[in-house]
Amino acid sequence: MIRLATITDLDRVDALAVRVIEHMATANIPQWTLAYPRKQHYRNDVRKKALFVYEQDGRIVGAFTILPEQDPPYETITGWLTNHGESLVIHRAIVDPNRERSGVASTLMNHAFALARQGGFKSIKIDTHHDNYKMRNFLRKHGFRHIGYLAVIDREAYERLLED
Repeated sequence: MIRLATITDLDRVDALAVRVIEHMATANIPQWTLAYPRKQHYRNDVRKKALFVYEQDGRIVGAFTILPEQDPPYETITGWLTNHGESLVIHRAIVDPNRERSGVASTLMNHAFALARQGGFKSIKIDTHHDNYKMRNFLRKHGFRHIGYLAVIDREAYERLLED
């Protein structure tokens, strides 16, 4: 079940984030460190009612934050498929490394698409580190188009139109 996270979920989300960060490090994906994303970042997301968790059998197996586009780095490149402000942006997406390739990430992404459609948004945007080959492949598989390089945050930008 995917639901809006609460403050009481933060310890479990933080523990999952640590497992994901450590797993990424073993795969030579330098996207995150043990300083980010952590509990304080997710706490802010809960306050904004933007953090969603995916629970299976009482365990949080995935989470993501989704917010209306307000990211100054996204304004630094051209080529977006929609105008600024017409999209939701996914941040801090994590999936239990033991549940990779089990459909958790796809289920979370489909939930994000549904939230965007319900809110009248035209697309979903997301960014990831160039070396995060797992996420880049996942995004391509789910119809995202590579838009360009966000130099100010050292990330690759992607967007998917909801009409696709």
